[in-house]
Amino acid sequence: MQELYIIGGILMWVVIAVAVIHVIMDNRQPAKTMAWVLVIIFLPLIGIVFYLFFGINHRRERLVSQRSLDQLSKRSMLSFVEQQHFRVPDSHKQLVDLFVNQNMSLPFKDNLVDIMTDGYAFFPELLKDIASAQHHIHIDIYIFEDDALGNLVADALIDKARSGVRVRIIVDDVGCWKVKRSFFERMREEGVEIHSYLPVHFPTFTSKANYRNHRKLIVIDGRIGYVGGMNIALRYVKGIDNGENQNLPWRDTMLRLQGGVVYSLQRAFLVDWYFVDRTLISDRAYYPPIPNTHPSSPGSRISLAQLVTSAPTNPYPEIMQGYVRAITSARRYVYIETPYFLPNEPVLFALKTAVIAGVDVCLLCPHRSDARFTEWASRSYLRELREAGARIYLYEAGFLHSKLMVIDDAISTCGSTNVDFRSFENNFESNVFIFDEGTALRLRKVFLNDLARSVLFDDVASWAHPKFFQRLWESLTRLLSPLL
Repeated sequence: MQELYIIGGILMWVVIAVAVIHVIMDNRQPAKTMAWVLVIIFLPLIGIVFYLFFGINHRRERLVSQRSLDQLSKRSMLSFVEQQHFRVPDSHKQLVDLFVNQNMSLPFKDNLVDIMTDGYAFFPELLKDIASAQHHIHIDIYIFEDDALGNLVADALIDKARSGVRVRIIVDDVGCWKVKRSFFERMREEGVEIHSYLPVHFPTFTSKANYRNHRKLIVIDGRIGYVGGMNIALRYVKGIDNGENQNLPWRDTMLRLQGGVVYSLQRAFLVDWYFVDRTLISDRAYYPPIPNTHPSSPGSRISLAQLVTSAPTNPYPEIMQGYVRAITSARRYVYIETPYFLPNEPVLFALKTAVIAGVDVCLLCPHRSDARFTEWASRSYLRELREAGARIYLYEAGFLHSKLMVIDDAISTCGSTNVDFRSFENNFESNVFIFDEGTALRLRKVFLNDLARSVLFDDVASWAHPKFFQRLWESLTRLLSPLL
């Protein structure tokens, strides 16, 4: 019996050594490498299982072949783009060129931008647009919940499918793990086409669990698009329970877009659709002529916009690079809202550099999070940025899930990207970058309204001045932040 224990122990250490060598040979960021090594050594059984699911790096794999991407880009969107007398302002040219060169994210002029800051504004508008659809509805979403709101949207989509409108939906497999298969089968039986993104089946796609499609993109008839932070679930309207029998209202941001930038949303969806369905769609009908835009509501604004997508399969993290470039170009202020703040080194360094250069860096995060472990890990990052001189606020009026950034009344961005390792490096994400003073001022007003419902970080003693064991626990959880 003792010999079996010895042999088992030796085999365990061999497995640990192989796993550690695999992590080291992957040549990823040292912080992430050390985090995985520590987890595997000190929690070998749990650590190795987690590494199989979430750690193996597939960035170099071509999950979406370059050939299909080129076909979609060249045969569809590029051949239909017509923008006369269009010139990117010199003040924005470097950032715009960065996105164009990295993943062919074209800028488009004369876009209408409507801002919605809660589910009560977003879902009625979405349902109205769904009802008006004549040709197609494309939805690329992380969560499509089987609840009262999800069924309401599903019924609206079924009604359009019955009338002959092509309805295509991509949901994330992990994001919809808790959703019963019958919910999606009901829509399929009525003609709605639905696919899960990167299904996770043990053991074939175990490691793919780490790479999730976190995008929230909706395109209707190629003329109307949505991008932002909201999924399709009732909690985006009624809020969430904070665990103390108290309801936290859900605060989020979604943009409704009209104009040429919808071409980019369409392209992003069709690339994802090719991956899940292996159907190449490049018909002109999906890229209708861009109409002469005019404000559809008093809050709308004509803007220069550029949709940027990022993916773990790409050689560079495009959205993260855009954040760094935009932050380092700031001269007056950088305002950021994010539900989770676990920045990687480039973003944290850019924020600190901006502060030291005299830029007003103000960060707004939720006081009460829906992910406690992530909240603990983020506190040390918040203190570090506060010690560098940034202003940190905690949103008190509910759960803040909004993901936006505004810089110098000139640049703004909103989308699905959180300021954390996962969004910047592991997820499939999408953000629209807008180069327009009017839109920046409107999003700045949204930020300032949220700021008025927040408390200063320094005024929350347990966050700003934690006791020894709390600080130790936060430091330990921070070690795992590259993995969260």
